[in-house]
Amino acid sequence: MGARHADAFFAPLQDDALYQWISMDKPASVEWLRARWLRNERRMAPDGQTAWLAWAVRNKTDGIYLGRVDAEVNGALEAINFGYYIFPSHWGRGYASEAVIAATQHLIAQGMHRLVATVTAGNQASVRVLQKAGYEFNRILPGNDVIRGVAVDDEEYVKAIP
Repeated sequence: MGARHADAFFAPLQDDALYQWISMDKPASVEWLRARWLRNERRMAPDGQTAWLAWAVRNKTDGIYLGRVDAEVNGALEAINFGYYIFPSHWGRGYASEAVIAATQHLIAQGMHRLVATVTAGNQASVRVLQKAGYEFNRILPGNDVIRGVAVDDEEYVKAIP
């Protein structure tokens, strides 16, 4: 996933409902989004220690973009920051669960032995998605994120592979 997806993602990313639970900034323009994603297409953090992976989620039937799944992977084969979003117009249809399960299985097949995801406290829909994919509650992270200028607690969920 990268800059080539900016045109398709820009309009759905304007939906205010998406930002209720995530700290991501609403893109100001298609050009801004394209430039930001172009910088991340290198897939590696500047220090070379962490890989940035991202997948566009599409409907199997009509190819419509539904959202995104991403993971930050370290050299110990841990997805230290696994995340996702589905555009609000597609909420409640099981797409998030399907995408999270597929991405989790893919990462495990690539040798990941631990995946960590955080959810803003109170976001029960995302908690259910992670639980369906086999993630288990690990701990509360007080003030771990900032949404619309307000510090919020996160719940950490982990999927450990024996």
